[in-house]
Amino acid sequence: MPHPSLDETNGAHPHARATDFGLALVVGSSPINRIVVASIAERAGLKVVAETPETAGAALNARRPGTVILDGGADDRDCERLMESLAAQRLAGGGRTPFVILLSNRNSSEALPPRGGTIDAIVAKPITPDRLQPLIRSMMDRVRG
Repeated sequence: MPHPSLDETNGAHPHARATDFGLALVVGSSPINRIVVASIAERAGLKVVAETPETAGAALNARRPGTVILDGGADDRDCERLMESLAAQRLAGGGRTPFVILLSNRNSSEALPPRGGTIDAIVAKPITPDRLQPLIRSMMDRVRG
């Protein structure tokens, strides 16, 4: 079986792979929140992979999603360990992708500052389709051209 961090077609590092603009990676500690957010993203037209913060790094590198939705948890820091990988993918992708949304318990003016410009949008909880779907659709329009 090939090493999961290598592209099976040419042996390239995963950062060299093409971004899948139709795919969203939903990351959060709460299984219920992952299901709710994944359902909203699917209704917005995306395929979804949902992972815990502990397993999301492997999915991020293997799948190259165009959108990453991070549930920050109670203190907005549940997904801190992904920030470096997200920044590296954004650098490899020319600065546009992945589009990163942070789901926060604070409103956008109170939320923690984006880490290194990696967070594109902050959505205050509770998460509803009315709040998240328009943002996802707008992002899809922006990155697709």
